Amino acid sequence: MDRHGRRLRTTGSRTPVTAGVARARGAQLPRRASALRAGVWTLSAAVPLLFLGVFFALPVVALVGRGFVSAGGLDLSGFTEVFSRPRTWRLLGLTLGQAVVGTAIAVVLGVPGAYLLHRCTFPGRGLVRAVVAVPFVLPTVVVGVAFRSLLTGPLDWLHWDGTFTGVVAALVFFNYSVVVRTVGAFWAGLDERAEQAAAALGATPAQVFRRVTLPALAPAIASAAAIVFLFCATAFGVVLVLGGVGYGTIETEIWVQTTQFLNLRAASVLSVVQLLVVGAALVIAGRARRRRERVRPVDAEPGARPLALRGRARRSGDVVALVITALVVLLLLGGPLIYLVIRSLHTADGWGLANYAGLATVRQGIGVSAWEAAGTSLRTAADATLLAVVVGGFAAVVVSRRPRSRSLRRVVGGLDAAIALPLGVSAVTVGFGMLLTMYRPFGLPLDLRTSPLLVPVAQAVVAVPLVVRTVLPVLRSIDTRLHEAAAVLGASPGTVLRRVDWPVAARSAGLAIGLAFAVSLGEFGATSFLARPDSPTLPVLIYRLLGRPGGDNLGVALAASVLLAALTGSVMALAERLRGRVGGDL
Repeated sequence: MDRHGRRLRTTGSRTPVTAGVARARGAQLPRRASALRAGVWTLSAAVPLLFLGVFFALPVVALVGRGFVSAGGLDLSGFTEVFSRPRTWRLLGLTLGQAVVGTAIAVVLGVPGAYLLHRCTFPGRGLVRAVVAVPFVLPTVVVGVAFRSLLTGPLDWLHWDGTFTGVVAALVFFNYSVVVRTVGAFWAGLDERAEQAAAALGATPAQVFRRVTLPALAPAIASAAAIVFLFCATAFGVVLVLGGVGYGTIETEIWVQTTQFLNLRAASVLSVVQLLVVGAALVIAGRARRRRERVRPVDAEPGARPLALRGRARRSGDVVALVITALVVLLLLGGPLIYLVIRSLHTADGWGLANYAGLATVRQGIGVSAWEAAGTSLRTAADATLLAVVVGGFAAVVVSRRPRSRSLRRVVGGLDAAIALPLGVSAVTVGFGMLLTMYRPFGLPLDLRTSPLLVPVAQAVVAVPLVVRTVLPVLRSIDTRLHEAAAVLGASPGTVLRRVDWPVAARSAGLAIGLAFAVSLGEFGATSFLARPDSPTLPVLIYRLLGRPGGDNLGVALAASVLLAALTGSVMALAERLRGRVGGDL
């Protein structure tokens, strides 16, 4: 009995202890899960921060710092010297002028196109949307060559070659699709009931558009305008090829000061000016984008309606949008590209394929053929795309989260802004900065300047923001309650990413890969500094051919531009098809 009693007492004495241990272990599990999630998100944020810190922030800060430091101390005389030159103010005025005018024209022409291609339905709409999307992914060197061929050919009577007007026309060509896609995607999700109510109360179609539709579109238009301004202000290849000797911008002046005069202090001061302009544009774009995301309904279905051009259902807005969009597509977008192909078939002996046959010839003074340069471009772009998708994927997942803590939300917002910086900083600044900093970086016994990996790394720096901007809206459309429910049910961060985020993000993965590959394929600014003389990429080879005398070199440059445009267009077409397949399987 005593033994039995002692057993009962022993058992009774152990029961509270066992229960306490169980409660302690149960309390530790949420803490461990929380610590694990914090570690995963910290690591995910560290990948893009480390990559951009080493290969973007370090080169930019090193180059910009030369404008402030001299002989080991602070010296601002470089700013006085640069801003005392009338040339600097002229270039600054041209930079801001072309950005303002190009943005205004792109918005005015793009809004009707956004309405026609995203709010109306008609036979062949998919084909027209694909044609409109092509110019944005074309390499800037190709755009410059195409417009120069047109402006020195059939449109020579306009005398636009090497002028402000010619450069602005090329910039509108390049950025028209940005307005169409940004405004159109937002417009497709707007509720039509407000417009219908205004019409029922007696408002004319013009009044409905001015008082109801246009104010609702304001966030999307502001976002598109800020991005287009950014691209116009930092155009490099277009201005370098099309602007000629008498025209320049802050971007091209940085290139001139570094490559021709080796004046690093002047280039550094100009880089600071450009960073200020870029920073202001990014702030405006970020605010407009956040406002657009708050206003737009999640997963809204496009409210497309049949295009009405005749009969009682005829709408004057449809006719105006059709006429403007048709003129833009046929003349502004199609004209330069069609004439580029035609001009590439013209040789000294008449019409033929001699220029394309010359793609296999090793050009004197260059050392490689155009086909070899194309192979280098494809290999480099593949490496850059893989790197950009990995880094950008980590960044997009982290930035897409909406933490409850205000301080964490500020951290996420800061990371979002930091990732967007390479969009506006001169690729010339990045490339030359890498030359300055990649010799024995951080004291390591390495000279990355001679490594073939530095070119794809530089191209990935440019492509990462585009990957993030492509995937981020899709990830942000996911209801945060799904993440919270999965975490409550015990799912690890990896499981949440695999089961919740990835099926949704895969819808935009094809487009993100295509954009990264196309941008890397045509990148010229940083690559012009970092590409080795014996292995130039195709854009670098095209620019070298344009700078050499002789009709044969010009003909091969035109044929190589057509080849580069065809490669870029094929990549984007494949990406769109891949995106459609992935989206259909989900």
